[in-house]
Amino acid sequence: MSRPLTAQAGNVIGLESVSLGDLALVGGKTASLGEMISQMAGLGIPVPGGFAVTAEAYRGFIEANDLQEKIEELLSQYHAGTLALSEAGGKIRELISSGAFPAEMEADILSAYSALGQLLGEKQVDVAVRSSATAEDLPDASFAGQQETFLNIRGADALLDACKRCFASLYTDRAISYREQQGYADIDV
Repeated sequence: MSRPLTAQAGNVIGLESVSLGDLALVGGKTASLGEMISQMAGLGIPVPGGFAVTAEAYRGFIEANDLQEKIEELLSQYHAGTLALSEAGGKIRELISSGAFPAEMEADILSAYSALGQLLGEKQVDVAVRSSATAEDLPDASFAGQQETFLNIRGADALLDACKRCFASLYTDRAISYREQQGYADIDV
């Protein structure tokens, strides 16, 4: 894929447009993939492209569904000892999974998916939906491997569902407790 899939927008960005300078926008794995695409293209080595749903989109999803206060309340109950970690995390994941994408965000994601299909000559392509935390692989902490990855996702509905499940995976028991041990606020990563 030699041409960018999407230009940078608030919700999605083509991987061909991403570099390590975009870590806060797309996270560590995605920024590294963008670098690999740009570096390998000059050597004639093809690397499959795609697109990223941005950290800004995640925050917009949380805001559009009025989830931040609910998340904070559940975490507060966990910290107070009135709710077990597994129960707090499970409720947060359910809140996120049952949320709805704002219309513009959904349209941006599906437009990028459609463009990928057009580029590959297929109406529906199989994609991997992976999380990429913005605080991954820091000198003092590594969040890699804590969130979910979904492979062989095919079709618009499955893609949107996998995106929400990636968002929700920021609140697994392991991810919550690791952020706390490292002193990171939930919204920061």
